[in-house]
Amino acid sequence: MCGIIGIAKAEKNAVLDVYDGLMMLQHRGQDSAGIVTFDGQKFHERRGAGLVLDVFTQEKIKELVGRWGLGHCRYTTAGNFASVHEAQPFFVNAPLGIFLIHNGNLTNTEALRERIQNKYRRHLRTDSDTEVLLNVFADKIYQVMKSDPEKSLPDTVFAATTKLMKRVTGAYSVITLIDQVGLLAFRDPHGIRPLVFGKKETTKGTEWIFASEDVAIKTLGYEVVRDVAPGEAILINKEGEMTSHQCVPGQLNPCIFEYIYLARPDSMINKISVYKTRLRMGASLAKQIKKANLDIDSVMPVPDSGRPLALQIAHDLGVKYREGLVKNRYIARTFIMPGQVKRKNSIRQKLNTIELEFRNRNVLLVDDSIVRGNTIKKIIELCRSAGAKKVYVASGAPPVRGLDVYGVDIPTRTELVAHGLTTEEIRKVVNADALFYQTVEELVEAARAGNPEIKKFHTGMFDGKYPTPEVTPEYLDKVEFEGRGAELSNGKISLPNF
Repeated sequence: MCGIIGIAKAEKNAVLDVYDGLMMLQHRGQDSAGIVTFDGQKFHERRGAGLVLDVFTQEKIKELVGRWGLGHCRYTTAGNFASVHEAQPFFVNAPLGIFLIHNGNLTNTEALRERIQNKYRRHLRTDSDTEVLLNVFADKIYQVMKSDPEKSLPDTVFAATTKLMKRVTGAYSVITLIDQVGLLAFRDPHGIRPLVFGKKETTKGTEWIFASEDVAIKTLGYEVVRDVAPGEAILINKEGEMTSHQCVPGQLNPCIFEYIYLARPDSMINKISVYKTRLRMGASLAKQIKKANLDIDSVMPVPDSGRPLALQIAHDLGVKYREGLVKNRYIARTFIMPGQVKRKNSIRQKLNTIELEFRNRNVLLVDDSIVRGNTIKKIIELCRSAGAKKVYVASGAPPVRGLDVYGVDIPTRTELVAHGLTTEEIRKVVNADALFYQTVEELVEAARAGNPEIKKFHTGMFDGKYPTPEVTPEYLDKVEFEGRGAELSNGKISLPNF
């Protein structure tokens, strides 16, 4: 999961819009940030580790001139999270000058890497799958140019994108800035990760924007046009004209985790309101909780993603809604922090309790999901320390039992608190007095209610059903084995047992 944005202005510099858009997408990644602009002659680039606010000072922003721009905020899922060299955008200078940013995760990275290095003799500087993707794209452009030198550059780029989609597997929402061509955006044939575009009419012409979530588009004063379709590529040429090409047939299978946790509640993704989906998730949980006939004094969210669910549950149960946990907003989101030790240390600083809301009360905590279990276990301890008699827990997501190979950092199944355990066993591990999980069927229906045209969602982390055929049990075992190796290389002494 990362945040990406691309802008083609009709006049003036694009950098301020790119910067402001990245600030709206900061929740999608805090490891690093990068911006590149193009003035028609030269690219201007700045990348660095940390938050957007830290990487781009006023002086650095002034250097990023040009009416074309790309921006990226990074959450590491492939490569070395500590390396600034893996911050995006990435660049190649042949056969055209191309900068590329990417949200997602490729599933055939190693095969592509071997082919690029051994057959096409391209040198790769990092472990990032984004650099692999960029070099595949550049090579496909070269192949098209070589086979049909009379083809126009826009047609060449579309033909190359089609070849890429037939070669690359996994999840990828991509925006590129190409010298002599323009701004190109495309999305994998399953539309696993989000990508939306918008426009703004000015006296100088139409301005265009692509972004991971429409909240960035609306905040900047652009009109949302639609989501980029699965398997579609959209080009904004040098004159600011838009052309769309369906490169390969697409079937929308979006990641359900976007609606649970990853996206902002004020976003619309694939015509589905994230906020409304979370309310529907709360409604289905409330039905399950009612049947347990518990004595509940108040319903409390685990901020922030759990808030809409908790509101709906409290309403449906006829129980008071209360805010008992106060979040330190200067601590990053613990689930997307690389490294288990860092996550555990951060939890201790992230939340504080309002003791009066817990003293001698039975509280129902509502969280968006329970992944590794560290956060909710610590929160339950905090609630009991504040005087709670009983602490019940409801999870908006089903038990997370599998890997997500498309852009969420779950390297090994043994990290997951639900791995190999029943709900009752999980309840004992986290020390809750009762535990409720959403079912996969209810979760899917909560999202599908917003767009009945979507037949399937990516729910593999819950039920082992992945939208791309290469993700087999053998593939998952291989990914998990590599995840264990990554843990060892990051200085961990012991490895979990399968």
